[in-house]
Amino acid sequence: MKSQIQLFDEKKVRTVWDEENEEWYFSIVDVVEVLTDTDRPRKYWNDLKKKLKLEGSELSEKIGQLKMKAPDGKMRLTDIANTDQLFRLIQSIPSPKAEPFKLWIAQVADRKEKTIAGRLVRELERNLSPDSRYQSDIDLFKRILNQKKSDKNKIYSVHEPDVQCISKGKEHKKYEFGNKVSIIYTQTTGVIIGALGFRNPYDGHTIEPALEQTERLLGKRTLKTLIGDRGYKGKRQINDTTIEIPKPFNNRKQSQYQQNKLKKQFRKRAAIEPINGHLKTDHRLNRNFYKGITGDNINVMLATAAFNFKRMMNKWKSSFGLEFKIQIVDLIKAMFYQINNNIIRKWAF
Repeated sequence: MKSQIQLFDEKKVRTVWDEENEEWYFSIVDVVEVLTDTDRPRKYWNDLKKKLKLEGSELSEKIGQLKMKAPDGKMRLTDIANTDQLFRLIQSIPSPKAEPFKLWIAQVADRKEKTIAGRLVRELERNLSPDSRYQSDIDLFKRILNQKKSDKNKIYSVHEPDVQCISKGKEHKKYEFGNKVSIIYTQTTGVIIGALGFRNPYDGHTIEPALEQTERLLGKRTLKTLIGDRGYKGKRQINDTTIEIPKPFNNRKQSQYQQNKLKKQFRKRAAIEPINGHLKTDHRLNRNFYKGITGDNINVMLATAAFNFKRMMNKWKSSFGLEFKIQIVDLIKAMFYQINNNIIRKWAF
């Protein structure tokens, strides 16, 4: 075991790294002193330990002891806790520093993991030749170890290095991991006529490739107007297609009729939101199991094709059901008339 002194808020916290179990141990007295700013952290910890025993908590029984260097320079036994035990212990100490201290513990563990991973990568580099087929994987590992929080194009997944962190701007979900998808559907029929996957470009830059795909699938240019949300701000015209986004109407050049027409179209645009929800939950667009940008586009095309097929089948089912009901009613009427005619003939004089 190796003893180290870590600094939190310019205060010393004695720690021990257990190489055999690959686990950190922290001095509880030092943690109590950091969180409470008390002059008598040992007494605070003894009182808290008695309180935990009276409450029947198993945490106080699982606390161990290790010899650590005391302020007087001697090695003395002190109560220690591993990371999991320390997180549970912090919940029993009311302190405004609790959350920052939890983040600091995670950073300490992250630094140690990076150190161990760096040693393993360097050992692999020494034992493998430079032209090894694993060289691309080693370069990927080195890139992960060297990346920082402020870097662009960070790697979030080893098995899918191209996955992106996309900001959502919502309170319940601030960001998502994945890629962007551009969906084009018609307002009148509700059929999806274009679906294309991207990494994480600006929304306005996805319009032109999406329109090219739509024209290629339909075989002709049919989109005169494209209505999007405010994320497409900055694009007004692409080839023969006009881009309309919601905006306040203070343009005197537009008549009241034109403004009302645009407002109606903007309200209709919101219909794509439940379509996106159905694509994610009902047609597996929420989770992609295919690799790379090609796999992303395959998944998008399959999901949108399934959506269109389901919509078509529901429409056929309703129309076939109506026709079937009409045929049944006509058959019953014909049988009734036939029976009625037979009765009349039988009893006719």
